[in-house]
Amino acid sequence: MLTATKDLMLPATVTGSWPRPRWYDGGLWGRPLDTALLDVHFREQFLDAHTTVIADQERAGLDILTNGDYHLDEDFAGRSWHHYPLQRWKGFEHEELQYEGSRDRLLEFPPGTLMNEIETTWRWPRVVGKVEHDPRNPLEYAKLWRISQARAASGKPVKFGTCSSQVLSIFLDSHTAEYDLEDKKQLIWDMAGAMNLELRQLAAAGAKVIQIEEPTIHFTAAFYPDQTEMLDFMVDAFNHEVDGLDDVELWIHTCWGNPNMQKVYTGESYSNSIEIYLERLKGDVWTVEATENNLAEIDLFKPYAGNLKKKVAVGVVNHRTLQADMPQVVAGRVRRALEVIPADKLILSSDCGFGRQGFSRTIAFYKATAIAQARNIVLKELGVEERYVPAADPSLQVDVLPDREPLTHLPSPWK
Repeated sequence: MLTATKDLMLPATVTGSWPRPRWYDGGLWGRPLDTALLDVHFREQFLDAHTTVIADQERAGLDILTNGDYHLDEDFAGRSWHHYPLQRWKGFEHEELQYEGSRDRLLEFPPGTLMNEIETTWRWPRVVGKVEHDPRNPLEYAKLWRISQARAASGKPVKFGTCSSQVLSIFLDSHTAEYDLEDKKQLIWDMAGAMNLELRQLAAAGAKVIQIEEPTIHFTAAFYPDQTEMLDFMVDAFNHEVDGLDDVELWIHTCWGNPNMQKVYTGESYSNSIEIYLERLKGDVWTVEATENNLAEIDLFKPYAGNLKKKVAVGVVNHRTLQADMPQVVAGRVRRALEVIPADKLILSSDCGFGRQGFSRTIAFYKATAIAQARNIVLKELGVEERYVPAADPSLQVDVLPDREPLTHLPSPWK
């Protein structure tokens, strides 16, 4: 159900994660949120950080805000994106050492590369029992959303995102008779069920936009297209994960990896998965990485343009480059997307999140406000009313030139 973008032309947003303020150096590290918030020092940091990220995005002029993933720990290369649920569900034994025989294929990156350091540094729990929700340590997505939405002075909706159970399964090995070591279907299904409980509670709390991140359908379809049975199962598992969310706007985020801003794969393409995402998955919005490859795959949408069942959020800024894109450049990418996606079906976003280390808040902010300003450039061309961007208001700049404030400043000698 389109609850946030129904009547909004070219909504502007970002994927989710956002760089932290330097003073926000605390973390949950597996603790229940309720327990952590008893610590008044951490409570102040946590709540103020959410106020900050919401204010950043409102000032940038975004239409759909995010909580910056500020509930995730600032661990190496963004591991907490996976581990937040894994640390809280039943059925796992957590490892402090990389265990022999790990079946994580990403460990094959050679020594001397950043991806090798990331993958050998990350630790993954062993599956030792049935994986299920733990009512003694819930994910608290509803409470996290309330904290961020309450800080949106504009009333704009806060999109709450979480990784899909499918992407978690890539790194997990079974050490129990509950699950087959080779076949992860039951493990994925059980994790999807555990996630669904939290998502239902999030929806019941009033969240208008929920984003499920990285179901692995596009990876499997791109690199193992003959695994049709597995692809069919992944469709069913995703729909199981989001069952009962009919009254919220459901987004499906896909990209091609973002640990520490690193590109993980080569030869990636949505060509084998576009029909699955647009036609077979429950949901209202599908997000795609596009600027990374200069919108080379945007024409894949041509056959669907006249009958799109979902809106499409196209990445119009890259999450891997430190160039703070100029609005006119981003507007060019928007125009290119509009050649194949109708304006009422197009959403403008980032390729992926900015908060997986490597970015500063300043660059993330100016990439975000470039999206909002590009939106306005194109809205004007379409004859649609522009929307206010505080960051681009000439009267609200830190320094206003010429610097003539006669009541408080000396006259300029450089007239």
